[in-house]
Amino acid sequence: MTSSLEPLPPALRSMWRLCKLGYRHEPGLMAAAFVLSLVAALPDALLALWLKLLGNGLIEHRATLVRVAAVGLGVSAAGSWLLDTVSARVQRRFRDKVTIALESHVARLQASVSTIAHHERPEYLDRLAMLRTQVFVLDHMYLSVFSTCAWILRLGVTIALLMAIHPALAALAVFALPTVLTSTWRPAIERRAQERGAQAMRLARHLFTTATTAPPGKEVRLTGIGPRLQTGRREKWEEWYGPVASARWGSAIWHTLAWTVFGGAYVGAVVFVAAWLGRPAGDVLLVLAAGSRLSAYIGATVGEIGFLRGFWMDGSRRLAWLEDYAASIAATADLPVPATLGRGIRFDGVSFAYPGTTRLVLEDVSLSLPAGAVIAIVGENGAGKTTLVKLLARMYEPSSGTILVDETPLGRMPADRWRSKLAGAFQDFFRFELIARHSVGVGEVAHMDDDAAVLAATDRAGAADVVARLPAGLDTQLGQTWPGGVEMSFGQWQKIALARGFMREQPLLLVLDEPTAALDAETEHALFERYAAASRGRTGITLLVSHRFSTVRMADLIVVLDGARLAEVGTHDELMARGGQYSQLYEIQAAAYR
Repeated sequence: MTSSLEPLPPALRSMWRLCKLGYRHEPGLMAAAFVLSLVAALPDALLALWLKLLGNGLIEHRATLVRVAAVGLGVSAAGSWLLDTVSARVQRRFRDKVTIALESHVARLQASVSTIAHHERPEYLDRLAMLRTQVFVLDHMYLSVFSTCAWILRLGVTIALLMAIHPALAALAVFALPTVLTSTWRPAIERRAQERGAQAMRLARHLFTTATTAPPGKEVRLTGIGPRLQTGRREKWEEWYGPVASARWGSAIWHTLAWTVFGGAYVGAVVFVAAWLGRPAGDVLLVLAAGSRLSAYIGATVGEIGFLRGFWMDGSRRLAWLEDYAASIAATADLPVPATLGRGIRFDGVSFAYPGTTRLVLEDVSLSLPAGAVIAIVGENGAGKTTLVKLLARMYEPSSGTILVDETPLGRMPADRWRSKLAGAFQDFFRFELIARHSVGVGEVAHMDDDAAVLAATDRAGAADVVARLPAGLDTQLGQTWPGGVEMSFGQWQKIALARGFMREQPLLLVLDEPTAALDAETEHALFERYAAASRGRTGITLLVSHRFSTVRMADLIVVLDGARLAEVGTHDELMARGGQYSQLYEIQAAAYR
Protein backbone atom coordinates (compact mmCIF):
# COMPACT_ATOMS: atom_id res chain seq x y z
CA MET A 1 0.00 0.00 0.00
CA THR A 2 1.08 3.61 -0.38
CA SER A 3 3.11 5.32 2.33
CA SER A 4 5.19 8.46 2.52
CA LEU A 5 8.94 8.26 2.07
CA GLU A 6 10.79 9.02 5.28
CA PRO A 7 13.17 12.03 5.08
CA LEU A 8 16.92 11.61 4.86
CA PRO A 9 18.79 11.75 8.22
CA PRO A 10 20.46 15.06 9.23
CA ALA A 11 23.56 15.91 7.19
CA LEU A 12 26.17 16.42 9.93
CA ARG A 13 25.12 13.33 11.85
CA SER A 14 25.23 11.26 8.65
CA MET A 15 28.70 12.53 7.81
CA TRP A 16 29.90 11.76 11.34
CA ARG A 17 28.57 8.19 11.00
CA LEU A 18 30.46 7.81 7.75
CA CYS A 19 33.63 9.09 9.41
CA LYS A 20 33.21 6.55 12.21
CA LEU A 21 32.69 3.82 9.61
CA GLY A 22 36.00 4.73 7.94
CA TYR A 23 37.80 4.88 11.29
CA ARG A 24 36.41 1.48 12.26
CA HIS A 25 37.90 -0.10 9.15
CA GLU A 26 41.20 1.84 8.88
CA PRO A 27 41.89 3.75 12.13
CA GLY A 28 45.66 4.17 11.68
CA LEU A 29 45.58 5.28 8.06
CA MET A 30 42.65 7.63 8.65
CA ALA A 31 44.40 9.37 11.58
CA ALA A 32 47.68 9.65 9.65
CA ALA A 33 45.93 11.06 6.57
CA PHE A 34 44.10 13.66 8.67
CA VAL A 35 47.18 14.84 10.61
CA LEU A 36 49.32 15.04 7.46
CA SER A 37 46.63 17.14 5.77
CA LEU A 38 46.79 19.70 8.59
CA VAL A 39 50.61 19.78 8.82
CA ALA A 40 50.90 20.16 5.03
CA ALA A 41 48.71 23.28 5.21
CA LEU A 42 51.08 25.29 7.44
CA PRO A 43 54.01 26.06 5.06
CA ASP A 44 51.69 27.64 2.51
CA ALA A 45 49.78 29.65 5.14
CA LEU A 46 53.02 31.16 6.52
CA LEU A 47 54.20 32.40 3.11
CA ALA A 48 52.82 35.93 3.71
CA LEU A 49 54.79 36.18 6.96
CA TRP A 50 58.06 35.32 5.22
CA LEU A 51 57.34 37.90 2.51
CA LYS A 52 56.74 40.58 5.13
CA LEU A 53 60.04 39.78 6.85
CA LEU A 54 61.84 39.77 3.50
CA GLY A 55 60.38 43.17 2.55
CA ASN A 56 61.27 44.73 5.89
CA GLY A 57 64.77 43.24 5.76
CA LEU A 58 65.47 44.62 2.29
CA ILE A 59 64.13 48.11 3.01
CA GLU A 60 65.83 48.34 6.41
CA HIS A 61 69.04 46.70 5.15
CA ARG A 62 68.88 43.99 7.82
CA ALA A 63 70.82 41.06 6.41
CA THR A 64 69.88 38.71 9.26
CA LEU A 65 66.17 39.32 8.67
CA VAL A 66 66.64 38.73 4.95
CA ARG A 67 68.41 35.43 5.62
CA VAL A 68 65.68 34.29 8.06
CA ALA A 69 62.99 35.18 5.52
CA ALA A 70 64.86 33.42 2.73
CA VAL A 71 65.31 30.27 4.81
CA GLY A 72 61.63 30.42 5.77
CA LEU A 73 60.58 30.72 2.13
CA GLY A 74 62.85 27.85 1.13
CA VAL A 75 61.66 25.59 3.95
CA SER A 76 58.04 26.46 3.18
CA ALA A 77 58.46 25.67 -0.52
CA ALA A 78 60.33 22.39 0.04
CA GLY A 79 58.26 21.40 3.05
CA SER A 80 55.04 22.10 1.22
CA TRP A 81 56.09 19.84 -1.70
CA LEU A 82 57.35 17.07 0.60
CA LEU A 83 54.36 17.11 2.92
CA ASP A 84 51.89 17.31 0.02
CA THR A 85 53.54 14.31 -1.64
CA VAL A 86 53.57 12.18 1.51
CA SER A 87 50.04 13.26 2.43
CA ALA A 88 48.71 12.44 -1.06
CA ARG A 89 50.23 8.94 -0.97
CA VAL A 90 48.86 8.19 2.49
CA GLN A 91 45.44 9.51 1.51
CA ARG A 92 45.44 7.44 -1.69
CA ARG A 93 46.25 4.29 0.26
CA PHE A 94 43.51 5.08 2.79
CA ARG A 95 41.03 5.80 0.01
CA ASP A 96 41.79 2.55 -1.83
CA LYS A 97 41.24 0.50 1.32
CA VAL A 98 38.13 2.31 2.52
CA THR A 99 36.55 2.11 -0.97
CA ILE A 100 36.37 -1.67 -0.73
CA ALA A 101 34.93 -1.39 2.78
CA LEU A 102 32.24 1.09 1.67
CA GLU A 103 31.16 -0.91 -1.38
CA SER A 104 30.98 -4.07 0.73
CA HIS A 105 29.02 -2.20 3.40
CA VAL A 106 26.39 -0.97 0.92
CA ALA A 107 26.10 -4.40 -0.71
CA ARG A 108 25.74 -6.04 2.72
CA LEU A 109 23.07 -3.52 3.76
CA GLN A 110 20.97 -4.09 0.65
CA ALA A 111 21.33 -7.85 1.02
CA SER A 112 20.38 -7.68 4.71
CA VAL A 113 17.03 -5.98 4.03
CA SER A 114 14.66 -8.89 4.43
CA THR A 115 12.11 -7.73 1.87
CA ILE A 116 12.46 -6.49 -1.71
CA ALA A 117 9.80 -3.79 -1.39
CA HIS A 118 12.43 -1.05 -1.66
CA HIS A 119 13.32 -2.35 -5.14
CA GLU A 120 9.78 -1.77 -6.39
CA ARG A 121 8.74 1.58 -4.92
CA PRO A 122 9.66 4.33 -7.44
CA GLU A 123 10.62 6.82 -4.73
CA TYR A 124 12.95 4.26 -3.12
CA LEU A 125 14.41 3.34 -6.50
CA ASP A 126 15.24 7.00 -7.20
CA ARG A 127 16.98 7.29 -3.84
CA LEU A 128 18.88 4.02 -4.26
CA ALA A 129 19.85 4.88 -7.84
CA MET A 130 21.59 8.03 -6.62
CA LEU A 131 23.28 6.12 -3.79
CA ARG A 132 24.59 3.52 -6.24
CA THR A 133 26.06 6.35 -8.29
CA GLN A 134 27.58 8.01 -5.24
CA VAL A 135 28.95 5.00 -3.37
CA PHE A 136 31.80 4.50 -5.84
CA VAL A 137 33.10 8.00 -5.05
CA LEU A 138 31.88 8.29 -1.48
CA ASP A 139 35.43 7.57 -0.29
CA HIS A 140 36.33 11.05 -1.57
CA MET A 141 34.22 12.48 1.25
CA TYR A 142 36.96 11.60 3.72
CA LEU A 143 39.54 13.44 1.60
CA SER A 144 37.13 16.35 1.26
CA VAL A 145 36.75 16.53 5.05
CA PHE A 146 40.54 16.45 5.49
CA SER A 147 40.98 19.11 2.82
CA THR A 148 38.25 21.32 4.33
CA CYS A 149 39.95 21.22 7.73
CA ALA A 150 43.29 22.06 6.11
CA TRP A 151 41.81 25.03 4.25
CA ILE A 152 40.15 26.25 7.45
CA LEU A 153 43.54 26.07 9.19
CA ARG A 154 45.14 28.12 6.39
CA LEU A 155 42.27 30.58 6.62
CA GLY A 156 42.66 30.92 10.40
CA VAL A 157 46.44 31.54 10.17
CA THR A 158 45.91 34.12 7.40
CA ILE A 159 43.24 36.04 9.34
CA ALA A 160 45.52 36.04 12.41
CA LEU A 161 48.34 37.57 10.33
CA LEU A 162 45.99 40.25 8.96
CA MET A 163 44.71 41.10 12.44
CA ALA A 164 48.31 41.54 13.56
CA ILE A 165 48.47 44.52 11.17
CA HIS A 166 45.08 45.93 12.25
CA PRO A 167 42.02 44.24 13.81
CA ALA A 168 39.74 45.86 11.24
CA LEU A 169 41.30 43.69 8.54
CA ALA A 170 39.41 40.75 10.00
CA ALA A 171 36.39 42.31 8.28
CA LEU A 172 37.71 40.83 5.05
CA ALA A 173 36.41 37.50 6.32
CA VAL A 174 32.98 39.10 6.88
CA PHE A 175 32.91 40.27 3.28
CA ALA A 176 33.66 36.69 2.31
CA LEU A 177 30.46 35.43 3.99
CA PRO A 178 28.29 35.98 0.87
CA THR A 179 30.61 33.62 -1.02
CA VAL A 180 30.21 31.04 1.74
CA LEU A 181 26.43 31.39 1.67
CA THR A 182 26.17 31.07 -2.10
CA SER A 183 28.60 28.13 -2.15
CA THR A 184 26.56 26.20 0.40
CA TRP A 185 23.24 27.24 -1.16
CA ARG A 186 24.13 26.35 -4.75
CA PRO A 187 24.52 22.55 -4.31
CA ALA A 188 21.20 22.29 -2.47
CA ILE A 189 19.40 24.11 -5.29
CA GLU A 190 21.07 21.97 -7.94
CA ARG A 191 20.48 18.74 -6.02
CA ARG A 192 16.76 19.46 -5.70
CA ALA A 193 16.59 20.02 -9.44
CA GLN A 194 18.41 16.72 -10.01
CA GLU A 195 16.07 14.82 -7.67
CA ARG A 196 12.99 16.26 -9.36
CA GLY A 197 14.27 14.86 -12.63
CA ALA A 198 15.68 11.59 -11.25
CA GLN A 199 12.89 9.53 -12.79
CA ALA A 200 13.48 11.06 -16.23
CA MET A 201 17.22 10.36 -15.95
CA ARG A 202 16.53 6.77 -14.86
CA LEU A 203 14.29 6.30 -17.90
CA ALA A 204 16.96 7.85 -20.16
CA ARG A 205 19.50 5.33 -18.86
CA HIS A 206 17.02 2.49 -19.33
CA LEU A 207 16.39 3.50 -22.94
CA PHE A 208 20.14 3.75 -23.55
CA THR A 209 20.70 0.28 -22.05
CA THR A 210 17.85 -1.13 -24.14
CA ALA A 211 19.33 0.34 -27.32
CA THR A 212 22.93 -0.74 -26.69
CA THR A 213 22.97 -4.11 -24.89
CA ALA A 214 22.64 -7.66 -26.17
CA PRO A 215 19.49 -9.10 -24.43
CA PRO A 216 17.00 -6.76 -26.16
CA GLY A 217 19.11 -6.55 -29.34
CA LYS A 218 17.06 -8.99 -31.44
CA GLU A 219 13.72 -7.34 -30.71
CA VAL A 220 15.15 -3.82 -31.12
CA ARG A 221 16.34 -4.73 -34.62
CA LEU A 222 13.27 -6.76 -35.52
CA THR A 223 10.82 -4.04 -34.53
CA GLY A 224 13.02 -1.23 -35.83
CA ILE A 225 12.57 0.87 -32.68
CA GLY A 226 16.24 1.88 -32.48
CA PRO A 227 15.67 5.48 -33.71
CA ARG A 228 12.67 5.83 -31.39
CA LEU A 229 14.80 4.70 -28.44
CA GLN A 230 17.46 7.24 -29.36
CA THR A 231 14.89 10.03 -29.65
CA GLY A 232 13.19 9.02 -26.40
CA ARG A 233 16.52 8.87 -24.59
CA ARG A 234 17.44 12.36 -25.82
CA GLU A 235 14.05 13.78 -24.82
CA LYS A 236 14.24 12.30 -21.33
CA TRP A 237 17.83 13.49 -20.88
CA GLU A 238 16.79 17.03 -21.87
CA GLU A 239 13.79 16.79 -19.55
CA TRP A 240 16.26 16.10 -16.73
CA TYR A 241 18.99 18.49 -17.83
CA GLY A 242 16.83 21.56 -18.62
CA PRO A 243 15.80 22.35 -15.01
CA VAL A 244 19.28 21.39 -13.74
CA ALA A 245 21.00 23.78 -16.16
CA SER A 246 18.57 26.56 -15.27
CA ALA A 247 19.26 26.05 -11.56
CA ARG A 248 23.02 26.10 -12.19
CA TRP A 249 22.89 29.35 -14.18
CA GLY A 250 20.73 31.08 -11.58
CA SER A 251 22.96 30.06 -8.69
CA ALA A 252 26.10 31.00 -10.67
CA ILE A 253 24.88 34.60 -11.10
CA TRP A 254 24.40 35.03 -7.36
CA HIS A 255 27.78 33.39 -6.72
CA THR A 256 29.49 35.86 -9.08
CA LEU A 257 27.89 38.83 -7.30
CA ALA A 258 29.14 37.50 -3.95
CA TRP A 259 32.72 37.33 -5.25
CA THR A 260 32.42 40.88 -6.62
CA VAL A 261 31.63 42.10 -3.10
CA PHE A 262 34.71 40.37 -1.71
CA GLY A 263 36.95 41.69 -4.51
CA GLY A 264 35.95 45.27 -3.68
CA ALA A 265 36.67 44.71 0.00
CA TYR A 266 40.14 43.32 -0.80
CA VAL A 267 41.13 46.39 -2.82
CA GLY A 268 39.81 48.60 -0.03
CA ALA A 269 41.92 46.76 2.57
CA VAL A 270 45.13 47.38 0.61
CA VAL A 271 44.32 51.09 0.27
CA PHE A 272 43.41 51.26 3.97
CA VAL A 273 46.79 49.86 5.12
CA ALA A 274 48.94 51.75 2.63
CA ALA A 275 47.26 55.20 2.55
CA TRP A 276 45.12 55.47 5.68
CA LEU A 277 47.35 53.75 8.24
CA GLY A 278 50.63 54.59 6.50
CA ARG A 279 52.13 51.28 7.50
CA PRO A 280 55.60 50.20 6.25
CA ALA A 281 56.06 48.38 2.96
CA GLY A 282 56.48 45.02 4.73
CA ASP A 283 53.01 45.30 6.22
CA VAL A 284 51.52 46.31 2.88
CA LEU A 285 53.28 43.34 1.30
CA LEU A 286 51.79 41.05 3.97
CA VAL A 287 48.29 42.41 3.28
CA LEU A 288 48.78 41.97 -0.47
CA ALA A 289 50.03 38.41 -0.04
CA ALA A 290 47.66 37.42 2.76
CA GLY A 291 44.70 39.14 1.13
CA SER A 292 45.29 37.41 -2.18
CA ARG A 293 45.80 34.15 -0.31
CA LEU A 294 42.66 34.85 1.69
CA SER A 295 40.57 34.98 -1.47
CA ALA A 296 42.11 31.69 -2.66
CA TYR A 297 41.67 30.08 0.76
CA ILE A 298 38.06 31.22 1.05
CA GLY A 299 37.39 30.00 -2.48
CA ALA A 300 38.92 26.61 -1.73
CA THR A 301 37.19 26.39 1.67
CA VAL A 302 33.74 27.23 0.38
CA GLY A 303 34.37 25.01 -2.63
CA GLU A 304 35.13 22.04 -0.39
CA ILE A 305 32.18 22.92 1.82
CA GLY A 306 30.05 23.03 -1.32
CA PHE A 307 31.25 19.56 -2.31
CA LEU A 308 30.58 18.30 1.20
CA ARG A 309 27.15 19.85 1.35
CA GLY A 310 26.34 18.66 -2.12
CA PHE A 311 27.57 15.39 -3.52
CA TRP A 312 29.56 13.95 -0.62
CA MET A 313 27.27 14.91 2.25
CA ASP A 314 24.21 13.93 0.23
CA GLY A 315 25.75 10.51 -0.37
CA SER A 316 26.46 10.08 3.34
CA ARG A 317 22.82 10.95 4.12
CA ARG A 318 21.56 8.34 1.69
CA LEU A 319 23.93 5.76 3.17
CA ALA A 320 22.74 6.63 6.69
CA TRP A 321 19.13 6.28 5.49
CA LEU A 322 19.87 2.82 4.08
CA GLU A 323 21.52 1.83 7.38
CA ASP A 324 18.49 3.04 9.34
CA TYR A 325 16.07 1.36 6.92
CA ALA A 326 17.87 -1.99 7.17
CA ALA A 327 18.12 -1.69 10.96
CA SER A 328 14.42 -0.86 11.37
CA ILE A 329 13.42 -4.03 9.51
CA ALA A 330 15.94 -6.22 11.34
CA ALA A 331 14.88 -4.87 14.76
CA THR A 332 11.63 -6.87 14.78
CA ALA A 333 13.37 -10.22 14.19
CA ASP A 334 13.66 -11.49 17.76
CA LEU A 335 12.40 -15.09 17.63
CA PRO A 336 14.28 -18.27 16.58
CA VAL A 337 13.60 -20.34 13.48
CA PRO A 338 12.52 -23.91 14.34
CA ALA A 339 14.92 -26.73 13.45
CA THR A 340 12.01 -28.88 12.23
CA LEU A 341 8.32 -28.33 11.63
CA GLY A 342 5.90 -29.75 14.16
CA ARG A 343 2.51 -28.42 13.10
CA GLY A 344 3.20 -26.54 9.88
CA ILE A 345 2.54 -23.07 8.47
CA ARG A 346 -0.69 -21.14 8.88
CA PHE A 347 -2.02 -18.04 7.11
CA ASP A 348 -4.33 -16.07 9.38
CA GLY A 349 -6.40 -13.46 7.53
CA VAL A 350 -3.51 -12.46 5.26
CA SER A 351 -4.01 -9.66 2.74
CA PHE A 352 -1.36 -8.08 0.56
CA ALA A 353 -0.94 -5.22 -1.92
CA TYR A 354 2.32 -4.54 -3.71
CA PRO A 355 4.29 -1.45 -2.62
CA GLY A 356 2.96 1.77 -4.11
CA THR A 357 -0.43 0.22 -4.99
CA THR A 358 -3.76 -0.26 -3.25
CA ARG A 359 -5.10 -3.26 -5.21
CA LEU A 360 -5.09 -6.39 -3.07
CA VAL A 361 -3.50 -9.38 -4.81
CA LEU A 362 -4.26 -11.57 -1.78
CA GLU A 363 -7.33 -10.83 0.30
CA ASP A 364 -8.19 -12.30 3.71
CA VAL A 365 -6.50 -15.64 3.10
CA SER A 366 -6.71 -18.12 5.99
CA LEU A 367 -4.99 -21.40 5.24
CA SER A 368 -3.13 -24.23 6.99
CA LEU A 369 -0.17 -26.02 5.39
CA PRO A 370 0.44 -29.21 7.46
CA ALA A 371 4.01 -30.32 8.23
CA GLY A 372 5.24 -33.15 6.00
CA ALA A 373 2.60 -32.56 3.33
CA VAL A 374 2.93 -32.09 -0.41
CA ILE A 375 0.72 -29.11 -1.21
CA ALA A 376 -0.24 -27.77 -4.63
CA ILE A 377 -1.18 -24.13 -5.18
CA VAL A 378 -3.21 -23.78 -8.37
CA GLY A 379 -5.12 -21.05 -10.07
CA GLU A 380 -5.26 -19.08 -13.26
CA ASN A 381 -2.66 -16.46 -14.11
CA GLY A 382 -2.86 -13.49 -11.75
CA ALA A 383 -4.65 -15.42 -9.01
CA GLY A 384 -1.92 -14.69 -6.43
CA LYS A 385 0.04 -17.96 -6.46
CA THR A 386 3.52 -16.46 -6.81
CA THR A 387 2.63 -13.67 -4.38
CA LEU A 388 1.80 -16.27 -1.72
CA VAL A 389 5.22 -17.86 -2.30
CA LYS A 390 6.94 -14.47 -1.99
CA LEU A 391 5.25 -13.89 1.36
CA LEU A 392 6.43 -17.31 2.55
CA ALA A 393 9.99 -16.43 1.49
CA ARG A 394 9.64 -13.07 3.30
CA MET A 395 10.31 -11.09 0.16
CA TYR A 396 7.41 -8.95 1.38
CA GLU A 397 5.49 -8.52 4.61
CA PRO A 398 1.70 -8.95 4.60
CA SER A 399 -0.31 -5.74 4.44
CA SER A 400 -2.53 -7.25 7.12
CA GLY A 401 -2.90 -10.58 8.88
CA THR A 402 -0.17 -12.94 10.08
CA ILE A 403 1.81 -15.92 8.80
CA LEU A 404 2.62 -18.39 11.59
CA VAL A 405 5.27 -21.13 11.56
CA ASP A 406 4.43 -23.65 14.29
CA GLU A 407 2.29 -20.83 15.76
CA THR A 408 5.29 -18.43 15.84
CA PRO A 409 4.93 -15.23 13.75
CA LEU A 410 7.12 -15.54 10.66
CA GLY A 411 7.65 -11.76 10.63
CA ARG A 412 9.54 -11.96 13.93
CA MET A 413 12.06 -14.54 12.67
CA PRO A 414 15.37 -13.35 11.16
CA ALA A 415 14.82 -13.43 7.41
CA ASP A 416 18.29 -14.76 6.58
CA ARG A 417 17.97 -17.68 9.02
CA TRP A 418 14.47 -18.50 7.78
CA ARG A 419 15.64 -18.48 4.16
CA SER A 420 18.53 -20.78 5.06
CA LYS A 421 15.82 -23.36 5.76
CA LEU A 422 14.13 -22.86 2.37
CA ALA A 423 14.88 -24.36 -1.02
CA GLY A 424 13.23 -24.10 -4.38
CA ALA A 425 13.16 -23.19 -8.03
CA PHE A 426 11.19 -20.52 -9.82
CA GLN A 427 9.83 -19.79 -13.25
CA ASP A 428 11.76 -16.50 -13.48
CA PHE A 429 15.06 -18.09 -12.47
CA PHE A 430 18.41 -16.32 -12.85
CA ARG A 431 21.18 -17.59 -15.11
CA PHE A 432 24.31 -17.71 -12.97
CA GLU A 433 27.08 -17.58 -15.59
CA LEU A 434 29.64 -19.43 -13.47
CA ILE A 435 31.26 -22.80 -13.92
CA ALA A 436 28.56 -25.48 -13.84
CA ARG A 437 29.62 -26.70 -10.39
CA HIS A 438 29.09 -23.25 -8.88
CA SER A 439 25.99 -22.42 -10.92
CA VAL A 440 24.33 -25.37 -9.18
CA GLY A 441 26.27 -25.18 -5.93
CA VAL A 442 25.25 -21.63 -4.98
CA GLY A 443 21.99 -23.23 -3.88
CA GLU A 444 23.91 -24.23 -0.74
CA VAL A 445 27.07 -22.15 -0.48
CA ALA A 446 28.61 -24.36 2.22
CA HIS A 447 28.70 -27.26 -0.27
CA MET A 448 29.36 -25.25 -3.42
CA ASP A 449 32.63 -27.12 -4.13
CA ASP A 450 31.34 -30.52 -3.00
CA ASP A 451 31.08 -32.52 -6.23
CA ALA A 452 29.09 -35.30 -4.58
CA ALA A 453 26.46 -32.85 -3.29
CA VAL A 454 26.28 -31.04 -6.64
CA LEU A 455 25.88 -34.28 -8.62
CA ALA A 456 23.23 -35.52 -6.18
CA ALA A 457 21.27 -32.30 -6.71
CA THR A 458 21.49 -32.64 -10.50
CA ASP A 459 20.22 -36.23 -10.23
CA ARG A 460 17.25 -35.17 -8.07
CA ALA A 461 16.41 -32.41 -10.57
CA GLY A 462 16.76 -34.60 -13.63
CA ALA A 463 19.65 -32.46 -14.85
CA ALA A 464 22.34 -35.15 -14.97
CA ASP A 465 22.01 -35.32 -18.77
CA VAL A 466 22.73 -31.59 -19.05
CA VAL A 467 25.96 -31.90 -17.06
CA ALA A 468 26.98 -35.01 -19.00
CA ARG A 469 26.79 -33.10 -22.30
CA LEU A 470 28.99 -30.21 -21.10
CA PRO A 471 32.53 -30.28 -22.60
CA ALA A 472 34.30 -30.21 -19.23
CA GLY A 473 31.49 -31.48 -17.03
CA LEU A 474 31.12 -29.52 -13.81
CA ASP A 475 34.20 -27.43 -14.70
CA THR A 476 32.54 -26.00 -17.82
CA GLN A 477 32.09 -22.23 -17.88
CA LEU A 478 28.46 -21.38 -18.60
CA GLY A 479 27.58 -18.38 -20.75
CA GLN A 480 29.13 -17.64 -24.10
CA THR A 481 30.16 -14.11 -23.12
CA TRP A 482 33.03 -15.57 -21.05
CA PRO A 483 36.29 -17.07 -22.36
CA GLY A 484 35.67 -20.76 -23.11
CA GLY A 485 32.04 -20.40 -22.06
CA VAL A 486 29.21 -22.42 -23.61
CA GLU A 487 25.66 -21.32 -24.26
CA MET A 488 22.76 -23.52 -23.23
CA SER A 489 19.14 -23.69 -24.28
CA PHE A 490 16.38 -22.31 -22.08
CA GLY A 491 15.41 -25.83 -21.03
CA GLN A 492 18.98 -26.65 -20.00
CA TRP A 493 19.26 -23.46 -17.96
CA GLN A 494 15.93 -24.40 -16.37
CA LYS A 495 17.27 -27.78 -15.29
CA ILE A 496 20.38 -26.16 -13.81
CA ALA A 497 18.08 -23.85 -11.84
CA LEU A 498 16.09 -26.85 -10.63
CA ALA A 499 19.28 -28.58 -9.51
CA ARG A 500 20.26 -25.45 -7.62
CA GLY A 501 16.95 -25.63 -5.78
CA PHE A 502 17.71 -29.21 -4.69
CA MET A 503 21.11 -28.48 -3.12
CA ARG A 504 19.53 -28.32 0.35
CA GLU A 505 18.48 -31.82 1.31
CA GLN A 506 16.27 -31.20 4.36
CA PRO A 507 14.58 -27.79 3.96
CA LEU A 508 11.61 -26.78 6.08
CA LEU A 509 9.93 -25.55 2.93
CA LEU A 510 10.64 -26.66 -0.64
CA VAL A 511 9.01 -24.34 -3.18
CA LEU A 512 8.64 -25.25 -6.85
CA ASP A 513 7.01 -22.16 -8.34
CA GLU A 514 6.24 -23.18 -11.91
CA PRO A 515 9.90 -23.99 -12.65
CA THR A 516 8.81 -26.25 -15.50
CA ALA A 517 6.17 -23.97 -17.01
CA ALA A 518 7.98 -24.06 -20.36
CA LEU A 519 7.59 -27.86 -20.52
CA ASP A 520 4.53 -29.70 -21.75
CA ALA A 521 1.92 -30.76 -19.20
CA GLU A 522 2.81 -34.47 -19.32
CA THR A 523 6.52 -33.83 -18.62
CA GLU A 524 5.68 -31.37 -15.86
CA HIS A 525 3.32 -33.90 -14.28
CA ALA A 526 6.01 -36.60 -14.34
CA LEU A 527 8.54 -34.26 -12.72
CA PHE A 528 6.10 -33.20 -10.01
CA GLU A 529 5.33 -36.86 -9.31
CA ARG A 530 9.04 -37.45 -8.86
CA TYR A 531 9.49 -34.47 -6.53
CA ALA A 532 6.44 -35.40 -4.47
CA ALA A 533 7.62 -39.00 -4.03
CA ALA A 534 11.04 -37.79 -2.86
CA SER A 535 9.37 -35.54 -0.26
CA ARG A 536 7.28 -38.24 1.44
CA GLY A 537 8.22 -39.06 5.01
CA ARG A 538 9.84 -35.69 5.78
CA THR A 539 8.62 -33.06 8.23
CA GLY A 540 9.21 -30.24 5.74
CA ILE A 541 6.51 -28.90 3.45
CA THR A 542 6.74 -29.27 -0.33
CA LEU A 543 4.86 -26.56 -2.21
CA LEU A 544 4.07 -27.12 -5.89
CA VAL A 545 2.79 -24.08 -7.78
CA SER A 546 1.17 -24.46 -11.18
CA HIS A 547 -1.57 -23.02 -13.37
CA ARG A 548 -2.12 -26.52 -14.79
CA PHE A 549 -4.70 -28.32 -12.68
CA SER A 550 -4.03 -31.70 -14.28
CA THR A 551 -0.37 -31.92 -13.17
CA VAL A 552 -0.83 -31.78 -9.38
CA ARG A 553 -3.28 -34.60 -8.69
CA MET A 554 -0.77 -36.44 -6.48
CA ALA A 555 -0.62 -33.62 -3.91
CA ASP A 556 -1.86 -34.31 -0.35
CA LEU A 557 -3.67 -30.97 -0.41
CA ILE A 558 -4.67 -28.72 -3.29
CA VAL A 559 -5.23 -25.00 -2.69
CA VAL A 560 -7.23 -23.14 -5.33
CA LEU A 561 -6.79 -19.36 -5.58
CA ASP A 562 -9.11 -17.19 -7.63
CA GLY A 563 -9.10 -13.40 -7.90
CA ALA A 564 -6.91 -12.85 -4.81
CA ARG A 565 -9.14 -15.03 -2.63
CA LEU A 566 -8.97 -18.60 -1.38
CA ALA A 567 -11.56 -20.48 -3.46
CA GLU A 568 -11.22 -24.14 -2.41
CA VAL A 569 -9.01 -26.49 -0.39
CA GLY A 570 -8.96 -30.29 -0.46
CA THR A 571 -7.55 -33.38 -2.13
CA HIS A 572 -8.03 -33.98 -5.84
CA ASP A 573 -10.83 -36.49 -5.24
CA GLU A 574 -12.59 -34.22 -2.73
CA LEU A 575 -12.46 -31.21 -5.05
CA MET A 576 -13.66 -33.21 -8.04
CA ALA A 577 -16.54 -34.63 -6.01
CA ARG A 578 -17.44 -31.13 -4.86
CA GLY A 579 -18.01 -30.03 -8.45
CA GLY A 580 -16.73 -26.54 -7.83
CA GLN A 581 -14.28 -24.29 -9.61
CA TYR A 582 -11.40 -26.78 -9.45
CA SER A 583 -13.51 -29.51 -10.99
CA GLN A 584 -14.73 -27.25 -13.80
CA LEU A 585 -11.29 -25.89 -14.67
CA TYR A 586 -9.74 -29.34 -14.42
CA GLU A 587 -12.21 -30.70 -16.95
CA ILE A 588 -11.67 -27.75 -19.29
CA GLN A 589 -7.90 -28.13 -19.20
CA ALA A 590 -8.04 -31.90 -19.46
CA ALA A 591 -10.24 -31.64 -22.56
CA ALA A 592 -7.56 -29.59 -24.28
CA TYR A 593 -5.12 -32.52 -24.08
CA ARG A 594 -7.52 -35.22 -25.33
